[in-house]
Amino acid sequence: MSYRDVQRANSENRLQLKLADQQWLKQNNYRNVGWDNVIRLYETINDFLEKYRFEELPLEELFLEADRIGNKYLSPEEIEDSHQKLAKEVNQICEQIDQQFPDM
Repeated sequence: MSYRDVQRANSENRLQLKLADQQWLKQNNYRNVGWDNVIRLYETINDFLEKYRFEELPLEELFLEADRIGNKYLSPEEIEDSHQKLAKEVNQICEQIDQQFPDM
């Protein structure tokens, strides 16, 4: 993107931020002038927007997203091992639940 494109994106995306975050940017001297400042502002605004995206996700989807991100750093063997351990733990939990709450 060109300098003007990044400035325009900053201006548009800044409006999507919560008022408190907009004020924080202003108080911490984030400016939309000067190439380094524009890039720094662009990255910070995107961090805020990404944080908002995760705030809106239900807990189950947060776990799935965390698993997806974590899997990028694991080998296929490590992923398979992790899935097997998880399945074993889930089965143990299910057995304990069945013991605590037998069918009536």
